[in-house]
Amino acid sequence: MKATGIVRRIDDLGRIVIPKEIRRTLHIRETDPMEIFTDAEGQIILKKYSPIGDISTFAGKYAESLSDATGMTVCITDREQVIAASGDDKKNLMNKPVTKELNQAMEGRCTIAAGEGEDGFVKVTDEAQFKQEIMYPIICQGDVLGTVLMMSIDMKPKFTDNEKKMVKTAANFLGKYMES
Repeated sequence: MKATGIVRRIDDLGRIVIPKEIRRTLHIRETDPMEIFTDAEGQIILKKYSPIGDISTFAGKYAESLSDATGMTVCITDREQVIAASGDDKKNLMNKPVTKELNQAMEGRCTIAAGEGEDGFVKVTDEAQFKQEIMYPIICQGDVLGTVLMMSIDMKPKFTDNEKKMVKTAANFLGKYMES
């Protein structure tokens, strides 16, 4: 582990302030949950916690089912990266960080059904080369945990209402599943 040279004291309530530079570098926001670990050498380890990351295997099966039913590429993201993908270009999606634009769409709780060049269209990852997409945020207890996206490498045919409902249902289901 790399030492940063920053020393902090613990206050009366047991709190430690994580410097703004470190939070910015690691993309840690004020309300982000953190896991706390200790090791045998007496080190305290903080790790960003992704609630949706806990169900990545389940999310992968869900994405695979949606992709098989529609023939489209489906991916599920947390707030940082793609945690599950199925369909075309799966290799270039899995575990890749999401774009700033997608993160902003998540922050705004936007739903997107757009083609490349249209208002609202955002790339999922920097490497992704899809021409149209449907995106719904996964919301659990009022917080956005990630997104469900269905994407196509072709501009035609346009997504149908059934496909939009499937993505919305997947996002709603994953949000409710995380609440339980």
